[in-house]
Amino acid sequence: MSSYKVAVPSNNPGGMEASRSDHFGHSDLFTLLEIEGDTIIGVSTHENVAHDSGGCMVPVRALAEAGVKKMIVGGMGATPLAICSEIGMTVYYAPKNEYGLVRDVATAFEAGELSVMNDDQACGGGSKCHH
Repeated sequence: MSSYKVAVPSNNPGGMEASRSDHFGHSDLFTLLEIEGDTIIGVSTHENVAHDSGGCMVPVRALAEAGVKKMIVGGMGATPLAICSEIGMTVYYAPKNEYGLVRDVATAFEAGELSVMNDDQACGGGSKCHH
């Protein structure tokens, strides 16, 4: 059985006991969960990269290059959500007010309790974010 990685936007220092970042684009780093079957077999961190030239595409591509196939967010803009879809990365939505720690969201993911993020759940920019 092959494994894959799931990224969770996190606050420093990352890891299972870290608090989740409110939003994909503003996270300090990403906690990466290595999953085999439906079980977490490893945890690591991956620094968030600057959005400078290339915008939201930069961190999404950096995660893809790190082997990330899925992401769990509490908030994400429509552009990075579309980029994830284009490259085949599945994004799951887990409101931070329900899942405050990386461990909380990891447990929910393992149990199959999270749903794929819909376009209408994406942030519209400015004050249109719902998280």
